[in-house]
Amino acid sequence: MEVDTLPVIIQGGMGIGVSSWPLARAVAQLGQLGVVSGVALDNLLIRRLQDGDAGGDVRRAMEAFPSPSVASETLRRFFKPEGRAEGEPYVLVPMYRQVVDSFRNQLTILANFVEVWLAKEGHDGKVGINFLSKIQMPTLPSLYGAMLAGVDYVLMGAGIPREIPGALDSLAKHEPSSIRFDVQGAGEEEEERLHFDPREFFEGLLPQLKRPKFLPIIASNSLATMLARKANGHVDGFVVESPIAGGHNAPPRGEKRLNELGEPVYGERDTVDLKKLGKLGLPFWLAGGTGHPGQIEEAQKEGGVGIQVGTLFAYCRESGLFEGLKRTVLELCKKGEVEVRTADRASPTGFPFKTVEVESSLTCPETYETRKRVCDLGYLRVPFRMANGRIGYRCPAEPVRTFLAKGGSEEETQGRKCLCNALLANVGHAQSRGNGIEEAPLLTSGDGLLTLRDFLQGRDSYSARDVIDYLLS
Repeated sequence: MEVDTLPVIIQGGMGIGVSSWPLARAVAQLGQLGVVSGVALDNLLIRRLQDGDAGGDVRRAMEAFPSPSVASETLRRFFKPEGRAEGEPYVLVPMYRQVVDSFRNQLTILANFVEVWLAKEGHDGKVGINFLSKIQMPTLPSLYGAMLAGVDYVLMGAGIPREIPGALDSLAKHEPSSIRFDVQGAGEEEEERLHFDPREFFEGLLPQLKRPKFLPIIASNSLATMLARKANGHVDGFVVESPIAGGHNAPPRGEKRLNELGEPVYGERDTVDLKKLGKLGLPFWLAGGTGHPGQIEEAQKEGGVGIQVGTLFAYCRESGLFEGLKRTVLELCKKGEVEVRTADRASPTGFPFKTVEVESSLTCPETYETRKRVCDLGYLRVPFRMANGRIGYRCPAEPVRTFLAKGGSEEETQGRKCLCNALLANVGHAQSRGNGIEEAPLLTSGDGLLTLRDFLQGRDSYSARDVIDYLLS
């Protein structure tokens, strides 16, 4: 790969729907890598349809989907031309399991196609999609749907995506693919797999696909070396994420220590040796605290191509964040009153998770304590081996009694927050729980939010172009 053909700025793939197609499209049109978030796109799609699909963008993309019958069945089940009635809950789809019915996978394929297709519409810029390795079960149909829309890059963090390169190779040829399915409590000699065969979903002539470039998100030299040398296909580069980046962070290496605020403490072992990384011969981008002018040049001095930036893009006009939340945070930034904390226990995954202190969000103790625990989306459920040998699914953020009945411990449930529902609330699709109660949001941002005041310079809003111009200045 020639370095001069690569984007110097990668826009972060944030949350559920924050890195939405309008943001990725705007960034790609400006010559950088626009990235959509690939998390929970199936539920995001059907909620957009249930809210009436104002402007018709989702339906326009669905018309381009290679299987018209899947698109029409999705519209039949979920589209509400007038939107939902006030207080009406969203219709849900079954939570993912190791094996699901054909329509469940078709919906996931369609949703990923729609998001990437809209991001790529009307220009020839590059678009990527970001996934979490921890969310295993929808991965293969999600990849395939994005590839049907011509996605250019796949980025993946929060785990060890060792088998994704090989999956991309197979899916590009419409061939069956499988990845390891991590099951808690399974014996060393047992190996469960997730299987996906694209030919089960389409009849007749299959469209020609390209294999997107694959960029794992890493926080250690050991992971980068392992992926470069032992992945089952080609790795095209790395995003090197520091602990001050937003969203999920890699846990500190070595003995766990917390500061007086309960945040994990990072040390020298959590810093990637960039000279050593460069010896792998693959391009890399630096992420976390890079949202300032001059950071591209600093990254290039270290041997990198450029930077990945999330937080600045998260609050621009094109991002998918609910406007009220966006305004609230920008006002706090302008006053110098915004707080970002690395929550050690918020995420059910066990990974540290950056949160923004916002009133009425799940960072507010009263809001958290009064929320009735429910698990009805299930993206972060963990599969486990039950006593009868079958596979069960549990999440530390589900109702405590339910989690305990599945063999979990009460300690695991303490402080856990339902990211699935909260992140959908962040983008204006909060589930209604009746009696005027809706799911509360939970905002995440990198530490760069603390310096957003300097970038705003008194402005109430800004565009993706403003961010790119600032970073290139």
